[in-house]
Amino acid sequence: MLVKIILTRPAYKTHLITPPLGLGYLSAFLKKKAYYCQIIDGLNLNLTNAQIVAACQDADIVGVSLLSSYFPQVMNLCLRLKKKKKIVVVGGPMASALPRLVLAKTKADFVVVGEGEETLWQLVEALDQERNSKFKVQNSKLTSLISDKNPRRFSSIKGLVFRSRRGIVINKPRPFIKDLSKLPKPDWAQIDPRIYQKAPHGGVVKAFPVAPITTTRGCRYECKFCASPKLWRRQIRFRQPAEVVAEIKYLVGEFGVKEIHFEDDNFTMDRRHAEAICRLIIKNKIKVFWALPNGIRADKVDRFLLALMKRSGCYFVAFGIESGNQQILNNIAKHSNLAVIKKAVILAHNAGLITQGFFIFGLPGETKDSIEQTIKFAKSLPLDKAQFLLLDIIPGSQLWDELKFDQKVDWGLDSYHEVSWLPPTIDKETLSEAQGRAFKSFFLRPRQIWVILKLFKPSQLKFALKRLKDFKVV
Repeated sequence: MLVKIILTRPAYKTHLITPPLGLGYLSAFLKKKAYYCQIIDGLNLNLTNAQIVAACQDADIVGVSLLSSYFPQVMNLCLRLKKKKKIVVVGGPMASALPRLVLAKTKADFVVVGEGEETLWQLVEALDQERNSKFKVQNSKLTSLISDKNPRRFSSIKGLVFRSRRGIVINKPRPFIKDLSKLPKPDWAQIDPRIYQKAPHGGVVKAFPVAPITTTRGCRYECKFCASPKLWRRQIRFRQPAEVVAEIKYLVGEFGVKEIHFEDDNFTMDRRHAEAICRLIIKNKIKVFWALPNGIRADKVDRFLLALMKRSGCYFVAFGIESGNQQILNNIAKHSNLAVIKKAVILAHNAGLITQGFFIFGLPGETKDSIEQTIKFAKSLPLDKAQFLLLDIIPGSQLWDELKFDQKVDWGLDSYHEVSWLPPTIDKETLSEAQGRAFKSFFLRPRQIWVILKLFKPSQLKFALKRLKDFKVV
């Protein structure tokens, strides 16, 4: 009997609605292993959790993607699925960081820790084998096994967390996939860029449809506000440049994609890797715009690389700047300095690229004066755009551990727009007002207004108004 697997994520409050690469990779991997898999993107389809559950009526296994910013929605969805007696598997960054909590709060049957492709496949195989060994009739239901799981069948699956009669079982972590070329490209047919709402990463684009791609997994740095150091253990692996460019050609040819967004933690971490991709795009004469909306480090670009990026179709690059105060950068182990940041932004601007800076208010050591320094620094740079966020203490980050935030977290707060932690060096009112004040001060200038108007598409009006409201600009 065919096992039916559905992978999903719920609708939640966000400005970004892009094809979910994680679900795309999981689906492709399961299909490669001859399993039936369907993706239901509740976010893009604006589905309620009740509608998602109804769409999962015939599913044997439901995998749910989880980020901390939509934990309440995932808890609600999982509880609804369990009432329908579905086998529920939760994965994603938060599941990897807090597997015990996620298992307890969602009542899921399994939590996947780390990279999910091999773990989920082995779990599906174990469940399938368990059913086949216990039931021989054609209409046997996989869900019948959950109340009588055989811990021995699941204990050998690395990266898996589940309950047994003796309590919660946390298996050994799974080693990272060394050769990313072993992974099939994402299941693009199910996350078709053409059907996605026009709310891309970065807000404004040159041309739709837009497709996200990753060329690496991981990051070597240790920024305290980021979960990557713990989740990826400060390691990075690279896809083959030729494989990346082949995927771009596929997206352009099969789906009419006109713009690529590289969503790596740091696309330019290894300049040889970045250069190779740029040269292959040029060599293959691929006519596509591309951008780096997820941010790169300022110390990982130079004039030559930026010029090559521009020649190959890059038009926009974001920098993870975080603060205009050097001491705060030191406090969060950013390993960067303001002079290097300024030089990189100037080089990118001179190369003809649209530039954006990411800034965070509320980092350790934040004061009223440091907020002013950050706004002033942002305006002193030749940045076309800026993103000012309030610090969100993320599960898996060093700040989460240092601040013992598991005892303080409020899952109901609006991530990046409400104060989740107040440094002792500043009052709440000043910090709360910083985001809106910074946006107004930065964007209400002729050059910034012109850049936004030049790239703005009328079809994005709904999302543009939502951004203005959420960032307290209006």
